[in-house]
Amino acid sequence: MLRPEGLTTKEAKELLRTAGPNSMGKVEGKGFLRLVFDLIREPMTALLLVACLLYFLLREPDQGLLMLAAIVFVSAISVYQERKSSRALAALRKYVEPKVGCLRDGILVMIDSEELVPGDVMLVEEGQAVAADGVVLVANDFSVNESVVTGESFPVLKDGGEGNNQLYQGSMVNSGKCYARVVKTGSSTLLGQIGRRTEAVVAVPTLLQVQIGRFVRSMTVFGVGAFAVVLVFGYLRTADWAQSLLLSLTLAMSAIPEEIPVAFSSFMALGAWRMARLGIVVRQPLTVESLGAVSVICLDKTGTLTENKMTVSALYDKRTEGDGVGDGRPMVVWFARLASEPEPFDAMEQAIVVASEGCGFSRAYSELRFVHEYPLEGKPPMMTHVYRNGEGCVAAAKGGVERIMEVSRLSAVERKNMERVAADMAGKGYRVLGVASAGCVEGGFPERQENFDWRFEGLVAFNDPPKANLAPVLAEWTKAGIRIKILSGDHLETVVNIARAAGVSPGSSFLTGEQVMAFSEEQLRREVVDTVVFARMFPEAKLRVIETLKASGETVAMTGDGVNDGPALKAAHIGIAMGERGTEIARQAADLVVSDDKLEKITEAIRHGRGIYANLQKAIRYLITIHIPILTTASLPVLLGWKFTTVFSPIHLIFLELIMGPTCSVFYEREPVDAGVMSRPPEVRTRGLLGRKESLLTIAQGGIVAVGLLGLYYYFMRRGFSLEYTRTVVFDTLVLDNILLTFSGRSATAGIFKTMRIRNELVWPVVLLSLGFVVVINLWPLVRGIFGLTGLVPRHILACLGVAVLSVGWVEIVKAMQKKTA
Repeated sequence: MLRPEGLTTKEAKELLRTAGPNSMGKVEGKGFLRLVFDLIREPMTALLLVACLLYFLLREPDQGLLMLAAIVFVSAISVYQERKSSRALAALRKYVEPKVGCLRDGILVMIDSEELVPGDVMLVEEGQAVAADGVVLVANDFSVNESVVTGESFPVLKDGGEGNNQLYQGSMVNSGKCYARVVKTGSSTLLGQIGRRTEAVVAVPTLLQVQIGRFVRSMTVFGVGAFAVVLVFGYLRTADWAQSLLLSLTLAMSAIPEEIPVAFSSFMALGAWRMARLGIVVRQPLTVESLGAVSVICLDKTGTLTENKMTVSALYDKRTEGDGVGDGRPMVVWFARLASEPEPFDAMEQAIVVASEGCGFSRAYSELRFVHEYPLEGKPPMMTHVYRNGEGCVAAAKGGVERIMEVSRLSAVERKNMERVAADMAGKGYRVLGVASAGCVEGGFPERQENFDWRFEGLVAFNDPPKANLAPVLAEWTKAGIRIKILSGDHLETVVNIARAAGVSPGSSFLTGEQVMAFSEEQLRREVVDTVVFARMFPEAKLRVIETLKASGETVAMTGDGVNDGPALKAAHIGIAMGERGTEIARQAADLVVSDDKLEKITEAIRHGRGIYANLQKAIRYLITIHIPILTTASLPVLLGWKFTTVFSPIHLIFLELIMGPTCSVFYEREPVDAGVMSRPPEVRTRGLLGRKESLLTIAQGGIVAVGLLGLYYYFMRRGFSLEYTRTVVFDTLVLDNILLTFSGRSATAGIFKTMRIRNELVWPVVLLSLGFVVVINLWPLVRGIFGLTGLVPRHILACLGVAVLSVGWVEIVKAMQKKTA
C-alpha cells in the first residue's frame, strides 16, 4: 500500500490552534458554581440553611453565625470530595482516550484522536473506529459499518473512487485498512452535526445503586414523616412554632443518610482511578461494583489465553500428499500467501508471509497484480483473493477447514482423510486453516466466492503457545470461586488442548456454535452450567452463551480482543478487552481494558473490586450504626415527653457530620484489601444492600449504642443535672462511640485490637482530629458556650468512656465467639 503525504508537526500544531480539538465537548467535572448550586439543592443543606435562619430569627446570632460557618466548612469538604472524584474521572478519560495512526513529518505516529486536524492523513485499520470525517486515499480490502450515522448495519466497501471514498466519524472498520485524508473534525463532522456522541454511555443504574437509592429514599421519607410528627408534638407541648420547627429540623437531619450516596460515588471513582494507575483501565467507574461479584469468566482463546504470536508449525500439501519437503516449495504455502492481505495485519497472515518468504515465493508474488477480493464471510468463514498473471488469473482461498473442504467438493474418502489430518494437527494445540486454488477468466468472476471451481491445496497449521503464567492465574480464579469457560472459534481439539495446558479440566461435554444456536432457551440454560469448552463459536453464539449465563443469575465477565468479540463484551456484566493487541472495537465495547494484556491484571482487578465493595459495605454498616443512636436520641425524648425534649441541636449534628463524612468517605475508602479476599466465593448481589445477618448485627449494634446514650440521658436528667451537663455527657459519649465504631467496623470478624493494627495512613489523623474537636469544644469556654456544653467531673468522663466501651465492645465478644466456633 502506497503511503501518501501527511502534514508536518508545525502545520498540525497551527491547525489545531485554529480548528480546535477533535472532540464534541468532553464530559468534564462540575464547575465550582455548579457544585455550590447542587449542594444548596441537597436536602441536608436545605435543612441546615433553614435552621441557620431560625437561629437569627430567634435572636441567637452566635448560634446562627456558628451554624453558617459550619455549613461553609461541611460544604467545602463536599466540594473537595466532588472535585477529587472529578479529577479521578478526568484521569480515567485520559487513559481511555482512543489513539489513531497519523502521518506526521512523513512518519507514522500514534496520537490522541482529539489531536487530529483537517489535512492530516490517518491510518484506519480493521477493528478501529473512524476518528474523524475523511476521504479515502489508498485502501486495501477496506469496508466499514456506518450504522452510527446511516442506521444501516451492513458493511460498506470503500475505495479511492469518486462517490465511494467518504468516511464518517464513529463508523467501525469491518475489514482491511486505508489511509484517509481528514476533512472535518469535532462538532463539524456529520456525527457532530447529528448531535450524537460515540463515547457517551447511557448509564443504567446498577443493582447496588438501586438498593442504595431505595434505602436513602426510604430514610428520607421517614425523616419527612418524623419531621411532621415532632413538629406537631413540639408545638402541642410548647406552643412555640420556632422552637418546634428547630426541634423537628434536628430530627429530620438525623434521619437522612446523605453520606451513603457520596461514599458510593467516591469509592467507585477513586477505586477506578487507582486501578488505572496499575494498568487496569476502567472505562466506567460503576463497573468496579460488579468486579467483586464475578462468578463466571468467559475467555476467548486467541490473545487472551495464548500469546497471539503465530508461527506456521505444520503443513499438509495435497500436491505432494505430505509436507512438501521433497521439492522445498510446498504449494499450499504459496496459495495461502495469495489468499492473505498484501500488507497483512492479522497474526496468522503475518506468519504465512514469513513462511512464504522462507520458501522463496517473494519474487513470484511481486510479479502478480491483485485484481479482486471476496471478504471474509460465512460459517466457518473463508476469504478469496484474485490475481492476474501473464496468461490469465488465479484465485486463492483460505478459511475454516470444513468450509474449504466443502467448496472444494472432496470425495467422502478424501474428506475423511483430511478431517483426520486436521484433527491430528488440532490435537497438538495448533490452529488449522484450509487452503484452495482455482483458475479463472479475468473480468468474469462469480458473484459468490464458493462458486469458483476450487481445488483443495492442503492445510496450514499455526502454533500460538499458551501464555507462560496461564495455569497459576486460572488456578487463583478457581480458588476464588469463579468458574471458567472458554469460548473460541477454533477446532474443538485445539481448544481442549489449550484448556488442558492451562490446567483447566475441559470436562466430558463440549458445545459448538451451531449447537448453541440450535438449543432452546431451557436446553441451553441446562447445558451451559457444566460445559467448559465451547468451540467453533461465532459472535452470535458467544452472545447467546453470555445472555444465558446472565439469565441464570451469574455475574459474567468476558475477555476478548477481536472484532467478533465486540457483541459479547458489550453484553457481559464486565467486558474485559486486551489493550495491547486488542482491536479498537473490542476496547470500545469493553468496560475494562488490560493495558499490557497480562491475565494477572484481571486477578488484580477482581481483588481490588472485592476490596472496594467490602470497604463500601463497612462504610454503609458504620453509617447505619451511627445514625440509629442519633435518630433515637433526637426523637424518643420528644415522643416520650421527657423533661429535656432534646439535647441535640442542628449545630451538634453538623459537628457529627464533620466526623462521619470523612470517616466513611475517606477513611474506609483507604482501607487495604483483605489478604484473604481471593479465598472467598463471589458476593451474591441479589440479596440486598446488606445480608440478613449483617443487617441484624448492624441494627443491634446501633440499637445498643442508642440504649447506652438514652440511659445516660435519662439518668443525668432524672438526677437533676442541667440540660447543658446532660448534653455534654451524651455528646461526648456519642463521639467516643463513633471513634470505637470506626475501628470495630473495619472487620466483621477480626477484633478491635487487631483492626487497630491494620495499616491505614488515615487512622491517626481521623482519631486525633475527632478527639481534638472534643477537647476544644469541652475546654475552650467560648466554643463550649456556643455549643451549649459545660465541664464534666472526672468520674463522669470515665462513665462516658465506660458506656461507650460497653456499647461497642459487646460486638467484639460476638466476633470472638464466632471465630471460636468456626
